[in-house]
Amino acid sequence: MPSIKDFICGGERRVPQGPLPSMSPLNAWTKRPQSGLRVTWLGHSTMLIEIDGVRILTDPVWGPRASPSVLIGPKRFQPVPVSLREMPPVDIVIVSHDHYDHLDYPTIRALAKTNVPFVTSLGVGAHLEYWGVQAQRITELDWWQSYAIPNTSVVLTAAPSQHFSGRGLKDRNATLWSSFAIRSPQHAVFFSGDTGLTTEYQSIREQLGPFDVVMLEVGAFYPAWGDIHLGPDNALKAHAMLGGIFMPVHWGTFSLAMHAWDQPAERLLELAPQTDAQLLMPLLGQPVEPAHTEMVNPWWREVDATTIKPAAETEGAITLSKSAPWPLD
Repeated sequence: MPSIKDFICGGERRVPQGPLPSMSPLNAWTKRPQSGLRVTWLGHSTMLIEIDGVRILTDPVWGPRASPSVLIGPKRFQPVPVSLREMPPVDIVIVSHDHYDHLDYPTIRALAKTNVPFVTSLGVGAHLEYWGVQAQRITELDWWQSYAIPNTSVVLTAAPSQHFSGRGLKDRNATLWSSFAIRSPQHAVFFSGDTGLTTEYQSIREQLGPFDVVMLEVGAFYPAWGDIHLGPDNALKAHAMLGGIFMPVHWGTFSLAMHAWDQPAERLLELAPQTDAQLLMPLLGQPVEPAHTEMVNPWWREVDATTIKPAAETEGAITLSKSAPWPLD
């Protein structure tokens, strides 16, 4: 088991030398997806999912650190491709669990000033309400419970995942952690949140699938940590149970483990040809329709990662604007 010093200082190439290639999605977002389903990876586990006219934002993190401190802790090495203030209005925000790289205080405080509703796991709503989100805008779900987004045909269902929760030393597992299925009459998406490998994926596919695209976490893993994260190898095993096009998330933004920053992506490219997995790995900020997928272009290799700055010196951290995003209530 690595020591705290190993975790902070150990490993090689934990961050890239500079920001990764990215693009602004703003112009593409002004047009409806031809297929009815479009996804945009905004970094780590933050996704904008457009499904039959409904916009859903997952685990929104615009803050500079995945940490309780603004001074120490894992620092963002990759800017978000679009500022929070520039984001178009969304219909629902999903928060899978309460860890700092998924439930971000400055981002939630900014979103609290809008009228966007939240769907989250049991117990997480207390954080949201304490940070300014009105109780009537919060829906908590237990596993296998569903929420129909009003005036739409889209249904969200919380599903099992194998992880843990807590934001301090005394609240471990005080709240629930979930994956989510997002379904309309025409399309279905699976978002893993954080999870290790579990046979529940087979039940999820049987009860909530089939899926057009599955978004599975592939980064921030270490073998000695047990089955709390997938990593690329187990993500492919999970995908074999879930089906659908495989879009890896939870990488390329923060250094949360000792593996190289691009190891998850490179390992997926190595293993995917040995499986039936069809990978979808767009640029950060690139809106893509799973129905129109193409071969993977390893765009992350454009960054020269042979000489790496320490994480504390890495440029590109994002600071939230003091102005509120989107139209206020």
